[in-house]
Amino acid sequence: MGLDLNLLVPLDALLQERSVTRAAQQLGLSQPTVSAALARLRRHFGDELLTRVGNQYELTPLAERLAPHAKRTLDSANRVFDTRPDFDPAIAEREFTLIVTDVQLATFGRALTALVHEAAPGVKLRFQHNSPHLVRGAQEHLRSVDGMVLPQGLLANVPGIDLYEDRWVCVMTQGTVTSAPPTPEELATRPWILPYYLPSCGFSPLHGLHAHGIEPRVEVAIENFLTMPYLIAGTDRIGVVPESATRLFPPDSDTVVVELPFGGGRLVYSLWWHPLHERDPAHLWLRRTAAEAGRMIAASTAQTAPTGTPRN
Repeated sequence: MGLDLNLLVPLDALLQERSVTRAAQQLGLSQPTVSAALARLRRHFGDELLTRVGNQYELTPLAERLAPHAKRTLDSANRVFDTRPDFDPAIAEREFTLIVTDVQLATFGRALTALVHEAAPGVKLRFQHNSPHLVRGAQEHLRSVDGMVLPQGLLANVPGIDLYEDRWVCVMTQGTVTSAPPTPEELATRPWILPYYLPSCGFSPLHGLHAHGIEPRVEVAIENFLTMPYLIAGTDRIGVVPESATRLFPPDSDTVVVELPFGGGRLVYSLWWHPLHERDPAHLWLRRTAAEAGRMIAASTAQTAPTGTPRN
């Protein structure tokens, strides 16, 4: 080993800022101190890490690989030293980071922020956008965040709690609906726009389509749900989204929500976390608050528009 772990802090700052001056300003240290740290890091890695290109510095290939690892390691270290024997939300000053989709942010995120604001005014929430990349590497990414909101059964060997239910529905342009629900033949021949189109990550409704012998002709793939109506309106495309997303579509989107012929399938959203956080009092409070936010969402679903309502 032989390396001072205090160098992890300037390493992360240097890789993020790509400048000794800016890294020193971020850390509140003198420029010579950060320059000395960079020299030690260069000796350790046998690499320049920062190289001058014109009037600015760029990361070397090794530094590019180091950057995400340094940040995750520093975040994990901070979480270790942030741990306390108890947690009082009324006086706590802490940040929680959760990975969610755009729809979950607008629904679950809204409910959770309201509860946190009321009970813990000093607590900050940070939301990161979900992606297939994060889902595939969930075991690793959960070390550096406080939780991920994903469908039930998607992860294994990590703890989780159920939050609220949703279901898949079909979205089409108003005026292109020839039958409701559309026939399997129509689903097989019309072009599709699918969210999180990556079969290996298991987050796509593709599995339900395949189970009924339908291989969709995917024309557009996206990593969100709320942009769906903009890419469907005025076309003959078919999209599949959680029903909660359709309640957030613009009223003039010129789309209509219809049932899939074989049913959309039940979605149960769960909050997942790394086992390292299992007994942390702050995390226990966060999970209780998240469960309450889920109950708030479930209670509000009865007031939403029924499936089949045009969004125009």
